[in-house]
Amino acid sequence: METKDRILHAARELFMRNGVRSVSMDDIANHLAMSKKTLYKWFSNKDEIVQTSIQQHLVEESTCEVPTKGAANALEEMFQLMQWHRQFLSELHPSIFYDLQKYHPQAWALFEEHKKTFLLQKIIENLERGMAEGVYRADLDLAVLGRLRLAEIDLCFNPDIFPNRQFELIQLHTVCLEHFLLGISSLKGHKLINQYRQLTEAE
Repeated sequence: METKDRILHAARELFMRNGVRSVSMDDIANHLAMSKKTLYKWFSNKDEIVQTSIQQHLVEESTCEVPTKGAANALEEMFQLMQWHRQFLSELHPSIFYDLQKYHPQAWALFEEHKKTFLLQKIIENLERGMAEGVYRADLDLAVLGRLRLAEIDLCFNPDIFPNRQFELIQLHTVCLEHFLLGISSLKGHKLINQYRQLTEAE
């Protein structure tokens, strides 16, 4: 692995574990057993590391193998995604998105653009699939519900609404997603949700 990639990999590990604000250039250098001089050879400051790390992560998310590949229907796709999110969120510091928004606006702008394009499109594709399969209601307003789902994701990371000390990210996302799915699903879909919930709880 090249030095630049090693730095980005190490920085992302630290950001995920400790949040962005609390990680310094010293922390990154120490984690890599690297001198700060070497670190600054590749990146002029922490903000550049954060922004480049976010860019790299978003590219990977857009091109990686979809964790829901092979799902039998749109609801199973969402429950498989929920399981994948459980693993992802278990490794994620709850303040990371707040830190990006407040202290690294350029990096946050990249994430916001990705959310409004790539993530929104994925949500709408799932809604369209579910409507075609009859597991979602046939009268859904895709433009409204796609953005509503994005807003729910944002709410889960808002410490003013859900303080980190009172609410766990995994539980928040599970509750919000299940609430969303119950609202958009047909009777056929509700029966599937009950099946998938039982399977998830059994695991």
